[in-house]
This record gives sequence, structure tokens and C-alpha cells, in this order.
Amino acid sequence: MLNEIPTTRPQTPLLERINAPADLRLLDEKELPQLADELRAFLLYSVGQTGGHFGAGLGVVELTIALHYIYNTPEDRLVWDVGHQTYPHKILTGRREQLLTMRQAGGLSGFPKRDESEYDTFGVGHSSTSISAALGMALGGGDRKCAAIIGDGAMTAGMAFEALNHAAHTDADMLVILNDNNMSISPNVGGLATYLSKIWGSKFYNSLREGSKQVLTKIPSAWEFAKRTEEHFKGFVSPGTLFEEMGFNYVGPIDGHDMSSLVRYLRNLRGVKGPKLLHIITQKGKGFEPAEQDPVGYHALNKLEPAPKKPVSNRPKYQDIFGRWLCDMAAVEPRLFGITPAMCEGSGMVEFARDYPERFYDVAIAEQHAVTLAAGLACEGQKPVVAIYSTFLQRAYDQLIHDVALQNLDVTFAIDRAGLVGEDGATHAGSFDITYLRCIPNMVIAAPSDENECRQLLYTCYQHQGPSAVRYPRGRGPGAEVETSMHALPIGKGAIKREGTGAAILCFGTLGKVARRVADKLGLTLCDMRFVKPLDTQLIDAMQKRHKLLVTLEENAIAGGAGSAVAEYLSAAGIVTPLLQLGLADEFVSHASQADQMASQGLDAQGIERAIDQRLTQLASLENGKLAP
Repeated sequence: MLNEIPTTRPQTPLLERINAPADLRLLDEKELPQLADELRAFLLYSVGQTGGHFGAGLGVVELTIALHYIYNTPEDRLVWDVGHQTYPHKILTGRREQLLTMRQAGGLSGFPKRDESEYDTFGVGHSSTSISAALGMALGGGDRKCAAIIGDGAMTAGMAFEALNHAAHTDADMLVILNDNNMSISPNVGGLATYLSKIWGSKFYNSLREGSKQVLTKIPSAWEFAKRTEEHFKGFVSPGTLFEEMGFNYVGPIDGHDMSSLVRYLRNLRGVKGPKLLHIITQKGKGFEPAEQDPVGYHALNKLEPAPKKPVSNRPKYQDIFGRWLCDMAAVEPRLFGITPAMCEGSGMVEFARDYPERFYDVAIAEQHAVTLAAGLACEGQKPVVAIYSTFLQRAYDQLIHDVALQNLDVTFAIDRAGLVGEDGATHAGSFDITYLRCIPNMVIAAPSDENECRQLLYTCYQHQGPSAVRYPRGRGPGAEVETSMHALPIGKGAIKREGTGAAILCFGTLGKVARRVADKLGLTLCDMRFVKPLDTQLIDAMQKRHKLLVTLEENAIAGGAGSAVAEYLSAAGIVTPLLQLGLADEFVSHASQADQMASQGLDAQGIERAIDQRLTQLASLENGKLAP
């Protein structure tokens, strides 16, 4: 048991011999526990060097080894859910040394990625997709074996149950491994349950089961009786009745850290036809005592910095600005309800959940349900606030349109992680919310430029009678003083932050600080637009009359974004004026630091200045009858 993150590379002689799963399968089974110890130590060391998720990975070390030991990967398909737990998988599949580049520009992704390795069979980042993907592979991949590894949290999503239902209907030959590390599905652990699990996973039991099925199906009444007897008997000692009723051969629960049991069960189940579900019990953070004691706090780790450490900023994170506003608002508004799909800590709702438990709903990984639940509350005159990451709101788009906006219901969306998110990469980036929200009737969309404006625009949108959204980024703001009072800002009205000449920057969101530096250097006008919808068309009119160039600036996809909204307005109004749209290019932005990502998109000060200067030069050349080179 380790108590500290190793700062020097541990000795891992057995692990050093594993450059591919084929090497792993050459080991004697008795050597696997030692390999697990070495892998766990190297995982802790490497994450200490790079930062990243590691609690979930520590919990599946034995499972990862056993899977690659029994399954003929990459020919057999292993599909990991979410991806937080795949660092051990990457270590065993030829990427051990590259793990020291994890989540860095040009390095390994923090999630499975198909173009990174043939062993990453399916790219993930969002949860609850593994069973659907593995089912598709089982149905379309011939005789190869397919296994989906899904956590008890991810199993709460409706998509997982849709896939289970379909898998049973197709009678596909696939295995679902339910990694239960938080007791969400209460296991009935004990001598009898362990004994029956051994029986249910044995070759003898399954051959007897299949043989009896062939005989008894010819006598319908006898087969039905035998089947019900088996299911009811299992139901006394395990949580498997639900899965059996759906058509899965359920085995478990078993100890997910007992290597010999894992190898035995996986070997037996690999030879069993049809849909199977193996239920294992693991401990998140296994082998690292602080993570075992605090699995939530140690879900991920920041890079260990050598002393002296950089001073910690006292500027609050945007999620904390939201959390403080939510509590302050709840104190004066009894109709406020807070809803989140399994992101209480990440969305800054811990204090609200503690102080207002009767008005807090964490609905688990069920974004669609979260949005429609809010719609139902709004139908009863309540005023729900849905705190959700931009990337996860994508999963509830139909509910947003059909259940909230179409009925013009009073739901406020606090959209966190809007824009680029750094090392978590493209799967977690909030690159599209302006685009997909802007086309929905009845929506109000606010994009605050700093911490105080975030608080005031949350209040403004909450007071609005109808669907509204406030988008704000990951991390800390520019350091604006946050007023304790709350006051509504005029909806659809921006503000001029700096008067200048030549070009006017229309800034949507938290790029205002860098835009100010550019405006000061080039002598430009800067407008804080505040709202993407409705647009401040009067401000746009005034700016285009006084400037040679309008520049829209947003941390969202250019395609369909705030700049497109300005272009559509100008076109509809018959106004012909030069317009430069700056934002995210038509690509998925790879993982790197947020600063590197912004620079790659030309959204740092140098990139913005260069783009504006080039366009002004072109315009000047055109005025002089020449085309700039």
C-alpha cells in the first residue's frame, strides 16, 4: 500500500518486459500479481509527472491485466467506457514510455483514441457508450470476441440500458463487465454468493445450462419452470435478476482485485456463447491509501511541481462564481431548484447541495433526464437551474429543443466548460454550444466577459421568463471584483469598453481581457457584447458606421457561432461592411495546455493582433487600388 506519489521511477522488472499484450500472455499466471503491483506503482509515478486521471485506473489494474491475458487483443475487442480508467491499458499496449507525455501537446490522449493505437477500439470521453459500441463490433466483426467494460456510474445512463436491451434481443456473443466501485448496485457478498458465483461462471454450469436448454425447450412448460427457478434462486443472493430478465447470463459479484478469480471467470466466460454480464467489485484508488480514503478528491491529480511552487491564485474559478450565486439566489428564491447530471463537484454545487438538499437533484449520468426533469419542475411554477458542461449538454439536445424551448419553459442553463478545456482535449471541449443554441427559438444566450459579469448575467437570465443559458469557461477569470449585490442587465444590450478607430472588436465572452490588450496596442474600439441572442443590433449598426472593419471574437466554432449571427444580421439588413470572424476553426482541437490551444487557434493576443492587422492592411491596399500580398 502506497501513501505518497513516487517522485522517482520505481523498479518494474516484470513490467519492462511487456511491450505488447502478446508479451503479457507469455507470463505464468503466478506472475500476474507481481505485474499488478509494478503497474500500479508505475501508474502513480507517471501521473505524478504529467497529471491526469488515476483513481479509476488504480481500481482496474487487475482487471486490465486479466483481460489482455485472456483475450486475444487487438483481434478481440475491448471497449472501455468513459476512458478515465484506461491508463493501465495504455501501459500494457506499447505506450508505457509515452505515458510520460500524457495530456501534453503531441503526447498521449487522456482517453482511448482510435488513431493512437490499434488496441483503442473505440474513442470515448463521454460515458455509457461502451455496450452499444461493443454490440456493433460483435454483430459486425465475425467470430472475434467483444467485451465492454462499464462502471456502475455509467450504467445509470439510459443509453446503457437501451444497449443491454438490444444486445439480449440480438443474442450477440459479447461480454459486459460491470465494474462496481461505488456500491451503486448493492452486492450481496458472502459465502453463499461467492459459492454461487463460482458455479455460475464455471464451464460445468454453463455446459449444463446450455445442454438443459436444448432438452427442455422441447417441453415448453418444463423449460419455463426451470428458467424461472434459476432466475429466482439467483435473485435471492445477487443483484443479477434484472440482467437475467433482460436476457443476459449474469455472473457475480466477484472480487475485482482477486487476479486468479478474474482470470478463471474470464477464461470460462470467453467460451460461453450469447450475451453475458460479469459483475465485479473494485475499489477506486486501490493501492494508494489517500485515494482509497477520498476517491472523489483523488479522481484526478495535478502534475507534481518541484519546490518552490508557483503561488496559488486567489481568483475564484467560474464554477465557484456560479456556486456562490446559486446559494445566494436560493436564499431569496424558494422556487429555485438545482439540477446536475453527476457533476456536483465539478459544477461548484457542493455548498448548495449541503445547504438546500431538498432542492438539489443529482440525477447521475442522465443528461436527457436532467433537462426534461427541469421542464417538469417549470411546468409546476418552479424555477430550475440546470448546471451542465457544454460538452454534456450536447447529449440532451432534443430535450432542450422539444421539452424546454418549444414549450417556452422557464429553465436556466448554467453552461460550464464553454470553450477549450486544455488537457482533457476534444471530447470535453465546449466548442459548439453557441452554434447549437443560437438556432433554437425562445432561447436567450449570455456570454459574460469576467467574473462579476458572470454573476450578474446569471441573475439576469434567471429573472427572464423563459429558457436561457449563461456560458462560461473552465478555470479562473481575469480578476474582476465581484459585487455581492445582484442586478439585472438589459437583455440584448452590450457595452463599449474602449473607444478607438479603424476596427471595432465585438467580443462575445471571456476573451475580453486579451481583446483589451490588442485594442489598446492597435488603438481599436472594443465592445463587450454580453449576449449572443438577442444581438445588440443597435451597437452593431453604430460600430459599422464608424469603423472600416468589424471583428467578432468568440471561443466557439466559427461555423454558426456569434460571428455568423452578426453576418446574418448585416446581410438581412442589407449592410455591406468588412467583417472578420475569429473563433475556433473547423477542426477538433487536440489536447494541450489551454494557452497552447488558444495559440493554435489564433486566439491569443499575438494571433488576434496579427489577424486584425493583416485584414486592415488588405483593406487599405484595396482602397489604394492594390491588392495586399
